Amino acid sequence: MGVLLAGSLALTACGASSSSGSTEGGAYKPGGNVTMTVPFGAGGGSDLSGRAIAAGLEKITGVNISTENKEGGSGAVGYAAFLAKAGKADQLLATETAMLALPLTQDVPFTYEDFTPIMKLGDDFTLLTVSPDSPYETCTDVVNAAKDGRVVAAVSGATSLDQIVFSLIEKETGVEFDRVPYESGNEVVAGLLGGQVDVISVNPGEVLGQLEAGTLKPLCAIAENRYEFDSLKDIPTAAEQGIDVAFAQFRGFIAPGNITDEEKQFWIDAAKEFEQTDEYAAYIEDNLMQANAVYGDDFKEYLTGNAEDLAKVLGE
Repeated sequence: MGVLLAGSLALTACGASSSSGSTEGGAYKPGGNVTMTVPFGAGGGSDLSGRAIAAGLEKITGVNISTENKEGGSGAVGYAAFLAKAGKADQLLATETAMLALPLTQDVPFTYEDFTPIMKLGDDFTLLTVSPDSPYETCTDVVNAAKDGRVVAAVSGATSLDQIVFSLIEKETGVEFDRVPYESGNEVVAGLLGGQVDVISVNPGEVLGQLEAGTLKPLCAIAENRYEFDSLKDIPTAAEQGIDVAFAQFRGFIAPGNITDEEKQFWIDAAKEFEQTDEYAAYIEDNLMQANAVYGDDFKEYLTGNAEDLAKVLGE
């Protein structure tokens, strides 16, 4: 299923770590302040994620964790700077699907295997959505219409989540959508409501108000399971309608490569405590995400599969 990105992830000790910290019986704790890098600008989803994680970990560990936005190159600048932090366990980064998409689409000096996965907080899936007066009632209706004629879909960029979703549906079902590119999610929704396109794929958190008001009609969730939120629980998954496609933007955090096992375990243990807090639950609920938390090597396994799915769409 796709290609495996090159590189090697160093999760074990390779000599003394370059980050400072106390050790009592082999245990690690940062000896000073910790920095959480956000590879995007302030105010976006990655920024909200990074600040929520930093605040939660700070409360649990008692270590001061500051958040630093390092934007540019669709995330490439922040990830490249983080690559240079190898061996420093007092550095963290709020990560998402861009970490996997960038090496497939740009000449960047890193892959996900250069870093140490700590925690995936959850998944931000999308809804296939149409206007209220659309004749389509299910995602199967959309696919059948694309088999018989022209269905126009909006996308917000060549490496965007909606582009990936429509491409995966095409590969699964053998149909082809006509695409109209837009600059942002807001423009995508406007294009649908203005009649320029027939269908869109959007994160529910972006359009919850329109869904509740009935100005958008959801057909299915491109998700592994139905949402548990009251406002979304009645929306079937694509798989329930015979379309075996699920893809999400994940949210999580990583440490640099070449940290020790003890340093890695310290952050995994803190992350597991964070998952049990009200702050974690509030972050997931406020952003209408699915709380599929995984840690360490399990997070790495998830990234491998996710990268392979992306390679089918974005890779050569």
